[in-house]
Amino acid sequence: MKALVYHGPGKKAWEEVPDPTIRSATDVIVQVDTTTICGTDLHILKGDVPAVTEGRILGHEGVGTVVEVGSAVSRLAVGDRVIISCISSCGSCSYCQERLPAHCLNPEGAPGVGWILGHLIDGTQAEYVRTPFGENSLHKLPEGVSDEAGLCLSDILPTAFEIGVRNGRVEPGDVVAVIGAGPVGLAAIMTVGLYGASRVIALDLDDNRLELAKQFGATDAVNNGSPGWHEKVMGMTDGLGVDTAIEAVGVPATFDASVSLIRPGGTVANVGVHGAPVELPLQDLWIKDVAITTGLVSATTTAMLLKLVAQGKLTPEQFITHRFPMNDFMDAYDTFGRAAETRAMKLAISR
Repeated sequence: MKALVYHGPGKKAWEEVPDPTIRSATDVIVQVDTTTICGTDLHILKGDVPAVTEGRILGHEGVGTVVEVGSAVSRLAVGDRVIISCISSCGSCSYCQERLPAHCLNPEGAPGVGWILGHLIDGTQAEYVRTPFGENSLHKLPEGVSDEAGLCLSDILPTAFEIGVRNGRVEPGDVVAVIGAGPVGLAAIMTVGLYGASRVIALDLDDNRLELAKQFGATDAVNNGSPGWHEKVMGMTDGLGVDTAIEAVGVPATFDASVSLIRPGGTVANVGVHGAPVELPLQDLWIKDVAITTGLVSATTTAMLLKLVAQGKLTPEQFITHRFPMNDFMDAYDTFGRAAETRAMKLAISR
């Protein structure tokens, strides 16, 4: 088969590799019909994730068709269309039992790490993928849900909902700021209405993304590179600050912005992946009853979100801005790597 293989920082290739095989009774082999590229993949290619070794097939998102199952698999069958979750869950360790499979203790990949596809084992940017713990880590796609809609349920929708909206303790009537209108920020904007936010303020440096945020459900959009942006947002809250600030970028400036906007008793939900230290102004926050949450998605809400997609309550296919055949994977990476120029959001890379 062909796959997108990492060959060290700055090096990748779409090349021939051996087909995956069943290694454990709970494995499932999936023909990848549609996959995509995540910002995390770009971090890997920059050398920011040293756990990813040379020769690794990248990718942790996808939709496909089951082509082979292990002897212990009974709830999935050859021919089933499935969503490949970014998190692999053994289902039996203490963390999986606590509904925190992001920290699955099974030694597949490494104990304590639920994100293994495209990280510690070969991933989904390939024609076929071996998925450990298939019955816990794959979701059947109902009739009427497209590959492109299902693709967004692999990672960005549950990530934004679990780590942004749910951890952010959003309640009916709340005012929510989402800092960063990239794919995960837009997914937070799309799902925050499930908890009844009255006002959703999108912040970004890119005016094009801010316009897109309005299409995803933002009531207001503010360019946080413009003069007086902070005062403008505070004015939308009667000067009190927002109830929840969802940080969806992962750089010090956006974390600082999140903290500066929060009201007493509010919550800063950090979703962004930070590669550098940030300063926590405890001298200002200690008295404000502010909560700061972090997390890696566990994808325990995927089934619920899938029901909403199947009923047309959520329409994640609108995330897809560019489409490529698998043989153009290198062009797809080029397009996604220049997202500010190409206006790429999520790519659908298909057979």
